[in-house]
Amino acid sequence: MSEGREFEIVREFEVDATPEQVWETVTGNPGAYLWPMEAPEPRLGGSGPFGSTVTAWDPPHRYTNLSDDVGMSVQSRNQLDYEIEPRDDGRRAWVRYVHSGIFVDDWENQYDGAGRHTDFYLHTLREYLTHFAPRPVAFSSAEGAAASATPDAIALVARELGVGESAGERVRVHGPGEFDAVLDYRTPEFIGLRTEHALVRIFGRGRWGAPVGISVHDFAPAADPKGTETAWQGWLDGVFGA
Repeated sequence: MSEGREFEIVREFEVDATPEQVWETVTGNPGAYLWPMEAPEPRLGGSGPFGSTVTAWDPPHRYTNLSDDVGMSVQSRNQLDYEIEPRDDGRRAWVRYVHSGIFVDDWENQYDGAGRHTDFYLHTLREYLTHFAPRPVAFSSAEGAAASATPDAIALVARELGVGESAGERVRVHGPGEFDAVLDYRTPEFIGLRTEHALVRIFGRGRWGAPVGISVHDFAPAADPKGTETAWQGWLDGVFGA
């Protein structure tokens, strides 16, 4: 293992949501676009997710957490920084997101994967803020078998789902049951589906040596996360084998 090398991933965007809505999602409802995690202690120096420390806390403008002991074989330092400013008299928000730290092994591959995942996660954040905020989320996830850890696995998933390559299209999805959706995100690695009540995120991680993953962010009042997880896991097992 090498001594490590610093990295920095910077993204900026505007969104049709108030700074307060962005802040509440990032700090209080991250399962709406990432996954459920421990809420940060609302003060400078407080505890943050996954053992991090809050190094900036200025609601609703600045939030940073830092961990110098990530506990991962490929990463030793991790920092997430959100800067939020009002636009259009506070009706919209500008966000600057910076993910930085130290990768200690397989730097190029880790940096590539982190950057591409960042784009998908931040797109999902905007989708939530635009279409579903401030609804609470019921989060589910499923993971494909080892056979899905190949670069072409996501293409097989797309064929089985019946979705194409053009984001913005309305599609009839052949998942665990059929349903209508908007193909809101599509790259060679990722598929995003938006229904009337949920965001379905599909991660083709084969180019980074990991299996296909699916997360479902369900905002329906009667959401059944366990049932959703079972259904999607069964679908994945049918595509790639348990």
